[in-house]
Amino acid sequence: MWWTRLKALVWKELLAVLRDPKGRAILIGPPIVQLVVFSYAATLEVRNVDLMLLNRDAGHWGEELVERIEGSPRFRHVMLTDSPQEVRDAIDHQRVTAAITVGPDFSRTIEAGESANVQILLDGRRSNAAQIVSGYITQIVLALADETPAGERRAAAMIEIVPRYWFNPNLIYQWFMVPNLIANIALLIGLIVTALSIARERELGTFDQLMVSPLRTHEIVIGKLTPPMLIGLFHMTVYILAAVFIFAVPLRGSLVLLYASSLFYLASIAGIGLFISALSMTQQQAILGAFLFLVPATLLSGFATPIENMPNWLQPITVVNPMRYFLVIVKGIFLKDIPLSEVLRQTLPLFAIAVVTLGAASWLFRRRLE
Repeated sequence: MWWTRLKALVWKELLAVLRDPKGRAILIGPPIVQLVVFSYAATLEVRNVDLMLLNRDAGHWGEELVERIEGSPRFRHVMLTDSPQEVRDAIDHQRVTAAITVGPDFSRTIEAGESANVQILLDGRRSNAAQIVSGYITQIVLALADETPAGERRAAAMIEIVPRYWFNPNLIYQWFMVPNLIANIALLIGLIVTALSIARERELGTFDQLMVSPLRTHEIVIGKLTPPMLIGLFHMTVYILAAVFIFAVPLRGSLVLLYASSLFYLASIAGIGLFISALSMTQQQAILGAFLFLVPATLLSGFATPIENMPNWLQPITVVNPMRYFLVIVKGIFLKDIPLSEVLRQTLPLFAIAVVTLGAASWLFRRRLE
């Protein structure tokens, strides 16, 4: 009998989500938008940069530096000028991210075997882009310096450093972003769908009928969390297929471990969503509550910035964030083939979060019966 009751509740929840036009829009729209925007547009890489170049040197080395900067694929447009005031105006009005000034004695100083200076002016209002562009220009200048007479003499006595990038040899940004999206889309869909479930029952006036039905409290909790987990698994599968076959992200680890750990991740998300839904009286309150958790959970998960870079007082808050642990699992399975022991170490906190949140949601349901 309990299985029949539970199956009926799960089927009712699935129909309530799939038949509702708003519910279908939530299930279809955000996943597509996130996949396109985050995979192609949301990148920390800096490309297509506009520069301004003031070259006061008429010698060989000044012209060589200009040609290398103009030929770099990192820069979209290199504007040449003879006016320092035009350089200032270009940065003030954000027409360029950086401006380079080459002094009149640049080539003469190099031929004399002395150190020559190149001035780089950066727009500090775009702090991240300015730092990256500065690195691009510095690489070009250092490569030129190695070919100067003094640089060739110095290179013979220097140690050559050859970097090797593990797990992502070509530093393809989509290899980092797309696995993150698998965790992010499960959080978004699972949280929204679960948060709306109880609130929708209250708005339709069927919540009291549900509470006086033969269903027990734990059966209601299981019936409410099962559909969001099934929908979350479906979206994760779509994203995994897109990662492997569209973005060519290598899947080096075990799919079994990925799906097994995702059950605990989705259960923890469903527990948080049910807790929010139990506290909300309307669907609008549930959506606001879900987004109140969703945005900080994404920012404090290590999705965009490492947790180690956050202030010391903020890092302990991330301990209760389920996305923090699943990001380690999904990126580790895709790129590193992490062992079972590491997956278990990250799954245990997910299990604890699921137990606490589902227990709290069950307690709120019981209070409604009193």
